Amino acid sequence: EVQLQASGGGLVQAGGSLRLSCAASGFTFPDYAIGWFRQAPGKEREGVSYMNSNGDSPYYADSVKGRFTISSDNAKNIVYLLMNDLKPEDTAIYYCATRPTIRPSSSWTYWGQGTLVTVSS
Repeated sequence: EVQLQASGGGLVQAGGSLRLSCAASGFTFPDYAIGWFRQAPGKEREGVSYMNSNGDSPYYADSVKGRFTISSDNAKNIVYLLMNDLKPEDTAIYYCATRPTIRPSSSWTYWGQGTLVTVSS
């Protein structure tokens, strides 16, 4: 059973930093993508950043480019999202997700529970 456990959210002032962690277990797909999404109150869920298992350059939403960095510790099966220079508009519930393919058009199959990030102005 694939499980994703997100953590690291919290309350931070604008300009501050947080690092989210997603501990993954239960999957041994030869190819996969794993990444982060977020949903702010009253808004649709949006993709923030994801990475493929083939080492391609990660994807970043335009709104976070230059501020967020996705990385992984493959030995620990953890994916991180380092968020710098946080802005109030980054306030959202952040979710990690994975899919057993690197095809960009594929849906995200497995989701973890969210972790709340609140950025105060």
